[in-house]
Amino acid sequence: MPLSRRDFLRAGGAAAGAAALTPFAGPRPRALDAAPPAKRTEHLIFVAFAGGVRSRETIGNPGNVPNLLKIADAGVVCPQMVAANVGHYGATLSIFTGNTEYMGIRENEKGEHPTIFEYLRKQKNVPARKVWLSAGGGAQQLNFACSTHKNYGEAYAANIISSDGVFNAEFKDILDQFGRPTMPGDEENAALAKLRDGIDAQLAARGGGAADGNDAETTRRIERFILDEISGGTTRITGPGAGDAKTVRVAANIMRVFKPSLLGISLIQADVAHGSYNSYVEVIRRNDEELGTLWRAVQADPELRDTTAIFVLPEFGRDKDLNQRNGLDHGDGSDDLRKVGMVCAAPEFKKGAVLKQDFTSIDVCATMCKLFGLTPDSAPKSKPIKELWA
Repeated sequence: MPLSRRDFLRAGGAAAGAAALTPFAGPRPRALDAAPPAKRTEHLIFVAFAGGVRSRETIGNPGNVPNLLKIADAGVVCPQMVAANVGHYGATLSIFTGNTEYMGIRENEKGEHPTIFEYLRKQKNVPARKVWLSAGGGAQQLNFACSTHKNYGEAYAANIISSDGVFNAEFKDILDQFGRPTMPGDEENAALAKLRDGIDAQLAARGGGAADGNDAETTRRIERFILDEISGGTTRITGPGAGDAKTVRVAANIMRVFKPSLLGISLIQADVAHGSYNSYVEVIRRNDEELGTLWRAVQADPELRDTTAIFVLPEFGRDKDLNQRNGLDHGDGSDDLRKVGMVCAAPEFKKGAVLKQDFTSIDVCATMCKLFGLTPDSAPKSKPIKELWA
């Protein structure tokens, strides 16, 4: 149901201590009954706000996430998203595939079910240069780019940029020894070879794969993009949550340069909550700042402004009470852990609305598929959240 910003902020505070929001009163705005918008989704950004993030510290505490609330003003809040499970890898993978994945927290294998990236690339014949994943959590997160499914798999994977692997100060030092590559000498080729390894390390190690789905010109553009990022400010991001901040910063630049149809962003550093509640909140606030930069860049671009959808969703929450280290684990089975808040906006969606019903995190895959006209044929339990549409 629709609500004003003031009502939303009040409702967010109430949500921090209750499993359901109070119903909102007031007339239904005429805008929600208007004719379908002229613009439709052509670009989609999905932010897996992973690492375990409670609603208390996001939609329940507006001071932590002012930029997320700006996205909410332009779209819809779903404060009752039920997480698929409470293990980081499996829970996040579940959102990308639309299936409840039972991967363990330390497993590092691709899933069996196709991801949203594979559905889009295969069913709409979208080239690799239009589908990206920006990840910062190490090798495990690279598996979100594709599955082992026999009808999909690596041939339909997303291009991968790993901020921890490519955009770090140590790697910049290597390039500084060579200078900016200009002539095709041995040293320059060695530097570029290291750069290419960051564009899907797993597949590059086997001498090919999804990254090779790009044509030669796209490959050169990617290499130039990486060089520009390294010589720019990305490597100088430091401090708490720096990995996530790099991941979002790189993603914003990918959006600017490549205008992808689908851009996934996978965060993880909120997991610092196990040892420090204060550090966890600091990561949330810093990620919100970077999301604000990304959102403003989209709104400032005439090509993206009216045709871009965005989804921001944690994989699960956190325990209700602090642990002995003054941190937050994830294992008590409470609603603080099991239910999280999703914020999303799209040309087709309602504006400034809150949906108080329970939905499941696996429904997000089918919802994103619907925006592109895709059929998630290997995710039978994932259903589009039809209530989002205006």
